[in-house]
Amino acid sequence: MSQKTDRIETAHKPLIILTGPTAVGKTALSIGLAKAVGGEIISADSMQVYRGMDIGTAKIRPSEMQGIPHHLIDILDPREPFHVAAFQNYCNQCMTEIYDRGHIPILVGGTGFYIQAVLYQIHFTQTEQDETYRKQLQQEAESRGAEVLHRQLAQVDPEAAKQIHPNNIKRVIRALEFYRQTGAKISEHNAEEQQKTSPFRFRYYVLRLPREILYERINQRVDQMRQEGLEDEVRKLSESGCTKDLVSMQGLGYKEILQALDGEITMEEAFDKIKQETRHFAKRQNTWFRRERDVTWLDKEQFETEEALLEYCIQDLQNYGMIKR
Repeated sequence: MSQKTDRIETAHKPLIILTGPTAVGKTALSIGLAKAVGGEIISADSMQVYRGMDIGTAKIRPSEMQGIPHHLIDILDPREPFHVAAFQNYCNQCMTEIYDRGHIPILVGGTGFYIQAVLYQIHFTQTEQDETYRKQLQQEAESRGAEVLHRQLAQVDPEAAKQIHPNNIKRVIRALEFYRQTGAKISEHNAEEQQKTSPFRFRYYVLRLPREILYERINQRVDQMRQEGLEDEVRKLSESGCTKDLVSMQGLGYKEILQALDGEITMEEAFDKIKQETRHFAKRQNTWFRRERDVTWLDKEQFETEEALLEYCIQDLQNYGMIKR
């Protein structure tokens, strides 16, 4: 995978963003929006890029797409690494093609950092990869726990440590790598990049539900994943050679089932843990979106139907000159 991030010629082109925490219900609205505005959907999800990881990522099925093109789904083998700079590169390529077709890209998903990277075209300093150091950090996290790495980060870059959850090992390692390779703090680099204004003409919608309703939806979704065969999905991935040190296997729902398959916890404990960790993840997502600039919150409880919510968005897009009246 190329480390070079392609730039995109934006010229204030339209971009619609639809996001929110996991299980809030982004799919139905995204399909309706795409039909209404002549849009194509780009998945802003760090896990749906992987083939064979369908149930645990709540991946949209082809039958649910209603003829709307979806991009950045099922493009990688689970053994391949994926990171924000790669996502930005792929996304820019997709948007260029979508604009060439005269359509509007709709960025849909819950990975806030990925959305930010595209919206503001953040520049990621390309540093020389040091696989030895990265593997050393990964092994340290595995043997001594994620908190050990997080404490190391707090010593060299306290602000980054505040921003990155200890369990987000991938981002903690990236921050430590950045400091080792450049001598600079990744928090300061990111802060500079985040002062940029977006080159797009955009609307940034964030769906929101009351916490108790969202958490109940999360619990129901995990129960549904169990019924649909998440355990078998993870077992097949494991048998095909996907080990717990892979980026893909560190995703929610996968690492917990792998722990159960390895006998570290029971399968019942694994699914309880998935529910708990997903609720924590949703809370972190909402915290991220509250920090973002220029977002429009959509409180789903204020709309009686999905159709009413869709109509509101269409009217809003018209008011902002994103689509014709």
